[in-house]
Amino acid sequence: MSPASQPSFRLHPGSPDSPVLLHVPHGSRTVPDDVRGGIVLDDSALERELDHITDAHTAELAARAADSAVCAAARPWCFVNSLSRLVVDPERFPDDREEMRAVGMGAVYTHTTHRAPLRAPHIDQVPLLERYFHPYAQAMTEAVDARIAATGRAVVVDVHSYPTAPLPYELHGTGPRPAICLGTDPLHTPPELRALAEEAFAGFGSTGLDSPFAGTYVPLKHYGTDRRVTALMIEIRRDTYMTEPGGPAGPGLDALAGALAELVSRL
Repeated sequence: MSPASQPSFRLHPGSPDSPVLLHVPHGSRTVPDDVRGGIVLDDSALERELDHITDAHTAELAARAADSAVCAAARPWCFVNSLSRLVVDPERFPDDREEMRAVGMGAVYTHTTHRAPLRAPHIDQVPLLERYFHPYAQAMTEAVDARIAATGRAVVVDVHSYPTAPLPYELHGTGPRPAICLGTDPLHTPPELRALAEEAFAGFGSTGLDSPFAGTYVPLKHYGTDRRVTALMIEIRRDTYMTEPGGPAGPGLDALAGALAELVSRL
C-alpha cells in the first residue's frame, strides 16, 4: 500500500520530434491507504487479486523499448499509471457506454476478476473519479495534444498483458488467445499501423486481432472525430514473458522490448 500523496501517473519525456506515446495504464500494484480502506478483501486476497489483474512488468517493457530507440529522434514518450487499476481504471468509459460495468468492472471496480465483491455495495464512486480518473484523463489528453502540436499527429500505443487462461470476468474469453493480440478501432487504427505491428511482433508465434480484448485507448476529446490521433492496443499473453500469476519476468521480456522498439522506430 502507499500514502495518499503517491502520484497517480507519470509522463516520461521522449524526443520532441516523436509523435509516439506509449501508454501503460495497468502495470502498477500500488493502492493508496485511503483507497485500501474501501476494499473489502483481506490482505492475502488483495495480493492474489493484484496478481491476476495487474499487467505485470509492462512499465519495464515500455521503458526498455524507449531506451532501445534506434536514434534520439525516435524515442517515444511514455505515460505510465503509477497506481493499480483497482483504484480506478483510466481506460474505461466513466458512464453507461462501458460494457464492463455488467461485471462490476467499470471505471471503478466493485467486483474482482473472479466476480467476488471488491468494494461494499452502493459505494460512492464520485470521489474516486474526481480524485483519480478525471485528472488522469486530462493529463493524457494534454499529452496527446502536445504531440499533435509538436508533430501534427499523435500515435498512442497501449501496452497491456493478459493471462494465458481466461478469467471469470472476461466477457469475450472464449475466443482465440494468441501470443500477441492487437486491439483496434475502426477510425483510429489505420491498416498501415496494424500491419507494422504485425510485422514487428511476427516472431512470437501468433498474432491476432481484437480477441480476447478489443479496442484501444483514445482520449474522449479526440475519440471518434480526430484522425490525427491513431492508436493501437498491444495485449501480450503473459506466458510469453513471465511466470503466472504475478511472478517474475523471464527472457521473453527482452525480445518483446526489442519488437516494441522496432514498431516505435517505424512510426
